[in-house]
Amino acid sequence: MAKFQVPRGTFDILPKDSYKWEYIQNTFRKVAKRYQYQEIVTPIFETADLFERSVGDTSDIVQKEMYKFEDKKGRVFALRPEGTASVVRSYVENNLGVNGGITKLFYIGPMFRYDRPQAGRYRQFYQYGVEAIGSNHPYIDAEVIALQYSFLKELGLKGFVLEVNSVGCPTCSQAYSQALKDYFKPYLGELCPDCVVRFEKNPKRILDCKVPHCKAISKNAPTQLDYLDEDCKAHFEQVKTYLSDMEIPFTVNPHIVRGLDYYTRTAFEFINNNLGAQNAIGGGGRYDKLVEQVGGKDTPGIGFAAGIERLILSLENENLPMGEEPKPLYYWIAIGETARKHSVSIIAKLRQSGNSVDFDIEKESVKSQMKAADKSGAQFALIFGEDEFKKNTVIRKNLVTGDQEELSLQELKG
Repeated sequence: MAKFQVPRGTFDILPKDSYKWEYIQNTFRKVAKRYQYQEIVTPIFETADLFERSVGDTSDIVQKEMYKFEDKKGRVFALRPEGTASVVRSYVENNLGVNGGITKLFYIGPMFRYDRPQAGRYRQFYQYGVEAIGSNHPYIDAEVIALQYSFLKELGLKGFVLEVNSVGCPTCSQAYSQALKDYFKPYLGELCPDCVVRFEKNPKRILDCKVPHCKAISKNAPTQLDYLDEDCKAHFEQVKTYLSDMEIPFTVNPHIVRGLDYYTRTAFEFINNNLGAQNAIGGGGRYDKLVEQVGGKDTPGIGFAAGIERLILSLENENLPMGEEPKPLYYWIAIGETARKHSVSIIAKLRQSGNSVDFDIEKESVKSQMKAADKSGAQFALIFGEDEFKKNTVIRKNLVTGDQEELSLQELKG
């Protein structure tokens, strides 16, 4: 019989690695809560129209990568390809902004895109991200960037840089879109078929094309920075000032456009050049019209998302620790049938008291149990035999130093 295999572009997180994922997620939660962000969990599938409307029907995500399916009633759903649209949908549906002010949310979870699998890029991948909804103040842009920067620093990463840009607002984007059309028009016969469609619908998407020839043509295209109106210029200058005040180093990269249609004004990416072609380890931007697009009031917002897989590759490249493999505090060694019989209830009480205890009921000899204790990485072996049963005690042996002492079971549980 043929063996089942994990679907292409997905992977199992095995016990030898799961503690690393737990460490990264818990560290992110800790940093996010430092900035007063609260966790939100949304479904892994939504109506396909949510992403088509928010991400943009000319984007690669919608055109090529989204997993769509019909349910038994013919309704069209999609596995979420990114997290922001779902969070904003929940913000609107649950009226999270009812009390005014800024709603600060963070999330961690799997996303899905039908893409060519490669190092750090999968069809099911895990993202963490934040969304700050309710303010268009440039300080909030800097704060969101600072949260991601603080998280990467908390993990110990050094080999990354921050790049920022402004992609303007709908008003100044019109002039920029026309400038792009004027630039690309002579090259229409050379662009890929997708970019020919983008030329008519949204020429900015040409700048995000991954086809090498299109990338080469785009290299000398005009940038949005040359077409910002006065408000967008002022906003971007203030964002940069706040980042400098926070002592966060950055460079301006006028070629950042991001791959989603909902971005306005601030756009940014964290880059690790040790990862090869897929070197972005996080990014985001402002989306001042997205809440309105999904049925809410005109409400500004900004956020970022980043992949855990590439983050792990970055940490491995710098030989940074990712938590510690879980090990028991105690390994229980039972000697003799009477001791084994009474061990079960004692071990249960130890665990209920908050102690981590390992015990293999199938091992009977002292030698095999001591060998297992050493292999487990436990700090102590608890040796319980006939004499200890009679005295209601246990011998606690330090597996590092070899020192041992006899304790009452009551002392041990306490």
